[in-house]
Amino acid sequence: MLAERAHRTPPLPLIFSVTLIAIMGNSLIAPVVPDLLRDLEVGDGGAGFVIAAVALPGVIVAPLIGLMADRLGRRAVLVPCLVIFGAAGVAVAAAPTFEILLAGRFLQGIGAAGLINLAVVIIGDHWEGERRTQLIGRNAAMLTVGLASFPLLSGVIAELTSWRLALLPQAFGLVVAVWAWRILDPVRPQSAGTIRQQLNGLGTVMKRPSIIAVLISGLVVFLLIFGVFLATLPLHLEREFGIGAGGRGVILSIPAVTASLVAFNLGRISSAIGRRTVLVTATVIFVVSFSLMGAAPVIGLVAIACALYGLGDGALIPILQDTAVTEAPPEHRGAVVAMWVGAARLGQTLGPLLAAALFTATSTSTTLFAGAAVAGVLLVLVLIGPLGRRADSAPAQQHA
Repeated sequence: MLAERAHRTPPLPLIFSVTLIAIMGNSLIAPVVPDLLRDLEVGDGGAGFVIAAVALPGVIVAPLIGLMADRLGRRAVLVPCLVIFGAAGVAVAAAPTFEILLAGRFLQGIGAAGLINLAVVIIGDHWEGERRTQLIGRNAAMLTVGLASFPLLSGVIAELTSWRLALLPQAFGLVVAVWAWRILDPVRPQSAGTIRQQLNGLGTVMKRPSIIAVLISGLVVFLLIFGVFLATLPLHLEREFGIGAGGRGVILSIPAVTASLVAFNLGRISSAIGRRTVLVTATVIFVVSFSLMGAAPVIGLVAIACALYGLGDGALIPILQDTAVTEAPPEHRGAVVAMWVGAARLGQTLGPLLAAALFTATSTSTTLFAGAAVAGVLLVLVLIGPLGRRADSAPAQQHA
């Protein structure tokens, strides 16, 4: 239990800024990868290393950062993460060689590993009930907006100037670090005990069926997002419909609109129909949308399927985050949410590999149907498992 609630409720723009910085690592660099590879005289094979260098540290570092946040307090961990990310971002923008760029990207991955989960944890520390669900949903909506707008921003800057200047917005992490240090109260756990006691307590919490279910669900959802939607659908659009890069970009951006609408209003939706109903409905939408993508004979139906998919995406991710926050005791909240992020990153890593193996051996349509089948398994887990049961029966509260 925290010794005391923070004296000041942190401003939402600060929390949302932390979330937006967390996704700058890949969303800003994606459009300029060909430019930086050409400038640093590296072949196309280097693109995978550029992306993986940020993603890889999170699988291991995120749970450790969660443990530290529970032991030392949120501010003491968040601020160094922001400083590392911002400073490494400047180093990446100025990197004279590809090796230095990769080293900077790896450091960015260490800093970024704690940002999204700590933003969610801070929301969980200061709000409860419907208001917490609402804010986690709006935080997810901000993330979706950032994912849609940052590539456009960096692409325009790179066209007008250079890829190095396009990456400089990452330095904003240093500004937010100062802001967080001045605004967040240095609240520390009342008694974290020894490291052994902390780990033993966390081990007990991690054995809860609800925690196990939310971790498995997070892994599966991100496996589907990165393996089926992001890795398989673009190839499906090219192979089956002959759509070029511009058209694929438009179709792949459709879910950002519907996902933002749902995530922004998630608190209201969850209050009206219940968390469990939201989980079931969103999972059913995944089954239907992936099936429609695989079966659609015309591109218009694929676009409709993408819009449906966004509805499920906009509900599933924040509601799972909210469930992880709700089910975790305050003294282990940072570690539990970080473990959820670690599971999500594992799904993010495995999804494209499994999908690529399947559509190489069969077809993109088969892979999309396989995604629907996996979503169906997740639906069974949600229907028979513990997710959302206790949260729906708990009274909604909010801290002043």
